[in-house]
Amino acid sequence: MDFNSLESINNEGFTGFKKTKELWLDKSCIPKERGVYFVLNPDYLNFSFINPGVGGFFKGKDPNVSETILLEKYIEDSQVVYIGKAGSPTGNATLNSRLGQYLRFGQTKNVGHWGGRYIWQLQNHAELIFCWKPTPNEDPRIVETYYINLFKNQFGTLPFANLTN
Repeated sequence: MDFNSLESINNEGFTGFKKTKELWLDKSCIPKERGVYFVLNPDYLNFSFINPGVGGFFKGKDPNVSETILLEKYIEDSQVVYIGKAGSPTGNATLNSRLGQYLRFGQTKNVGHWGGRYIWQLQNHAELIFCWKPTPNEDPRIVETYYINLFKNQFGTLPFANLTN
């Protein structure tokens, strides 16, 4: 799989491909089932950061980090900036509910979506693209790990906003 090819990502079964600003207005297109998702930076070669970002302060914790940390983590040749999951075989979370939390966090709301917070310090955060793949018959954590490992094989490290494996 080529993480820099929309065709390759689409061929893996990912759909949606909606901008943050579109999903802020209406997230009803996001499936109400468990799955995995990618966040893509369509302008990944011309990136810049803002500080502070637009992430919410969850439990009083500042989600912002220095530009030095962001530059150390950023992968200049990757359009995929985050790989996430929603739900588990025993949980009730869905792509719709989990991405809803993530999107609200990016509107400076105090929401518990601490993972992936670095995307909210990208200058073009409203232009980032979300795509998703429902995994109704698979554990999203296993599928997420599969894609993270593929990513690490291609780029030698975790995606920009993935802070843990």
